[in-house]
Amino acid sequence: MNWTRHIVRPAALLLIALGLAACGTTGQAPAAPEAKKAAAPGPIRSMLWVGNSFFYYNNSMHGHLGQLMAGAADNGKRSVRNVSATISGSGINWHDLEAHFKPGGVSSYSFVGDNEVRFNTFDKPFDAVMIMDCSQCPVHPKLQSVFHEFAKKHSDTARKHGAEPVLFMSWAYSDKPDMTEPLAAEYTKAGKANKALVVPAGLAFAASLAKRPDIPLIIADKRHPTLQGTYLGASTVLASVFKINPVGSKYTGGLPADVAAHLQAVAWETAQKYHAENGRGSL
Repeated sequence: MNWTRHIVRPAALLLIALGLAACGTTGQAPAAPEAKKAAAPGPIRSMLWVGNSFFYYNNSMHGHLGQLMAGAADNGKRSVRNVSATISGSGINWHDLEAHFKPGGVSSYSFVGDNEVRFNTFDKPFDAVMIMDCSQCPVHPKLQSVFHEFAKKHSDTARKHGAEPVLFMSWAYSDKPDMTEPLAAEYTKAGKANKALVVPAGLAFAASLAKRPDIPLIIADKRHPTLQGTYLGASTVLASVFKINPVGSKYTGGLPADVAAHLQAVAWETAQKYHAENGRGSL
């Protein structure tokens, strides 16, 4: 084995000595390099929805979001690419978020034209990740700690891959309206702990029912959304994540005009009030 001998010349020793002497006269350690500030998140042009059947009912909430955005008066010709990764009945810990960012995996290709495959070359697959736990997990005594553990874990994973985490606050069961406030409290707590935006859909459901109890938001199973409920959830996402007012959107989802107008207004009012009181995380 050959060893390289490093020789310090007298001139170099003199410079080192002078440098040490200079440090000693100030009585202060050398200034640490200034930490780089994280880049501000850019516009959300692509979003992954991680959750359960509350997202995929009624032909997926994200489908309605895209059409609401396209029909909104102040959308500035914005569009968003949405992808759902949902598991029926799933909790937040059922999802391997890291796997969804694997190169060559989710969103690595699309079908265009006449069944033609287009391979995508994104710098990153998603700008944001929408995360929802099971409908009662955040307030369940045996699962609440799991909610907070994985809200942090998934938020960290999303940011590691250049995406902003978003937490979707779910709604109360139709026969248990008292779930609304505890669910809101836990999602708000998790949002603040992880500097993540929270979509106050659960509060929007409660606000809508208080004003128009004649508009059903939940089907007979007392849990899953009607078309009206999905439309309200999508409108609240539009107002919260994209800061676009859904009021006046030409897309009604096939609902009567007065019903769509009511849901649009509730979504905007709820989002504005919630974010004024609780902030918007890092978005």
